[in-house]
Amino acid sequence: MAKEYSGSPKHHQLEAKRKRLTWILGVSGLCILFYVLGAWQNSTTPGPQSDVYTRIGCDGNGTTSGNGDAAVNPTSTNLDFGSHHQVELDNPKTVTQFPPCDMSFSEYTPCQDKVRGRKFDRDMLKYRERHCPQKEELLRCLIPAPPKYKTPFKWPQSRDYAWYDNIPHKELSIEKANQNWIQVEGDRFRFPGGGTMFPRGADAYIDDIGQLIPLTDGTIRTAVDTGCGVASFGAYLLKRNVLTMSFAPRDTHEAQVQFALERGVPAMIGIMGSQRQPFPARAFDLAHCSRCLIPWSKFDGLYLTEVDRILRPGGYWVLSGPPIHWKKYWRGWERTQEDLKKEQDAIEDVAKRLCWKKVIEHNDLAIFQKPINHIECIESKKVYKTPHICKSDNPDTAWYRELEACITPLPEVSSSDDVAGGAVEKWPQRAFAVPPRISNGLIPGITAEKFREDNELWNERVTHYKRIIGPLPTGRYRNIMDMNANLGGFAAAMSKYPAWVMNVVPANSDHDTLGVIYERGFIGTYQDWCEAFSTYPRTYDLIHASNLFSIYQDRCDITNILLEMDRILRPEGTVIFRDTVEILVKIKSITDGMRWKSQIIDHESGPFNPEKVLLSVKTYWTGEVTEKQR
Repeated sequence: MAKEYSGSPKHHQLEAKRKRLTWILGVSGLCILFYVLGAWQNSTTPGPQSDVYTRIGCDGNGTTSGNGDAAVNPTSTNLDFGSHHQVELDNPKTVTQFPPCDMSFSEYTPCQDKVRGRKFDRDMLKYRERHCPQKEELLRCLIPAPPKYKTPFKWPQSRDYAWYDNIPHKELSIEKANQNWIQVEGDRFRFPGGGTMFPRGADAYIDDIGQLIPLTDGTIRTAVDTGCGVASFGAYLLKRNVLTMSFAPRDTHEAQVQFALERGVPAMIGIMGSQRQPFPARAFDLAHCSRCLIPWSKFDGLYLTEVDRILRPGGYWVLSGPPIHWKKYWRGWERTQEDLKKEQDAIEDVAKRLCWKKVIEHNDLAIFQKPINHIECIESKKVYKTPHICKSDNPDTAWYRELEACITPLPEVSSSDDVAGGAVEKWPQRAFAVPPRISNGLIPGITAEKFREDNELWNERVTHYKRIIGPLPTGRYRNIMDMNANLGGFAAAMSKYPAWVMNVVPANSDHDTLGVIYERGFIGTYQDWCEAFSTYPRTYDLIHASNLFSIYQDRCDITNILLEMDRILRPEGTVIFRDTVEILVKIKSITDGMRWKSQIIDHESGPFNPEKVLLSVKTYWTGEVTEKQR
């Protein structure tokens, strides 16, 4: 009896435990089932372009630019996060509405403002360098488009045409009338492809260069054009698969960089002044100056020393215009033969001290080449004492860095035949080959395998973007910016389409990857997004911002970054944000007051990934005609 009595409670306890476990498992199973059903019912599946643009719309009244370039519908759908995110979207009644700025700000460039620039020293053109507004000077309004703004021509037609109403400046067409820079034809500008030193057109000029150096076999992929005018040189290099970073100051040649970008050609506002250019060392395969009016021999050759820093080993410098071929042109240039000869001798002396060799001088062209390494250069310094080779310097440091009168050292090599830093593949293999900076272990935490994984990841993401915004080969998106480019994977995935990407690496990033991007055959710049970008308003069709605001949310007011994005984005342009839901909701609460239409969309891997995509479209609206314009 004792055995029976003592065993009975254990039996009942086991039965009770079984029931409780069954009940728990049943309830848990039901919870999981309803959670999955709720998530499936409320998740958003990206649709084709027409579907997404119907949902997003282009403004609350269904207004477009009149070109039929974007499908429009006044309805807009927001994702409901109630089923699988404890996030509540901001109440629209509390959204801050940003007013339009006065029309006088229509072409406002915050860090190249003419009025602010006058406060700075004119020595070495410092007054034309970047001078950004203080916090209390920042505009909290939306930059208006001109009253009759139209969607720009699509590429490749945009290379040759732009709407007059988008950039209402006739000055260049008058000032450069005999040089075929730009002509006014009715309601549009036409770009014949001419230039000061290529009256036969940029195509013929480039062909002349191609007779002297290997311009079309993929060896030369990245170029920089200093003092670019309307960037016809860069425009016509594009069909030869050479990607050119063109820059020019905001000066008396009003809006030349704005014309370049309106044409769909890469360009920035910039100047050879007292600071380094915002590019890494060993970036460009070719540098070009066609009557760019840069005093190359002054300041102990400081500007050529900077060109040397950003040229790749074995890269070329092409010079045309004064003083080259002075025996033919000296009367037209209104200078004496002695003066021009003295200038050319001084330039060639600086080139020799930089260890360059003169490849050829033919007709209007002089071409110099940088050595592939510094073995012989170090020996030559026993003869040519200046400029000396810089010591303990990070050659890639370029954001607000003063120019130095010394030669940027090249990485050491074991043989005189080795390319310093490592050789790069020819284009197009170069886009996906492991860059030398990665294979040499110069980017912490990035291996060749991680580089390849990054390429695969961005191919998947761009495929996802195509489902969201529609076909990319149409030419709708020509000028694209990646605000946080990392290894350039987005640009590489986009390289099959008729578009170019301005790859931006934040100047205060933990890892400087801009050199990697150039080694891949793409272009870009350093930038601190707490400041304005060096471009005109309405110059980009698509802006990509991946995890950018996670970096900057504690550094500066993200509202100012979003207002800057609005400034540089054209009407009906698109922005793709990638970030956590919490940050995207915060971004959306701000952009809802900027006349943008936005929608949060699931990650390409599905609704359970905490990272999401926010797709935004800037609605079409313009400023009002002022009395002066009537």
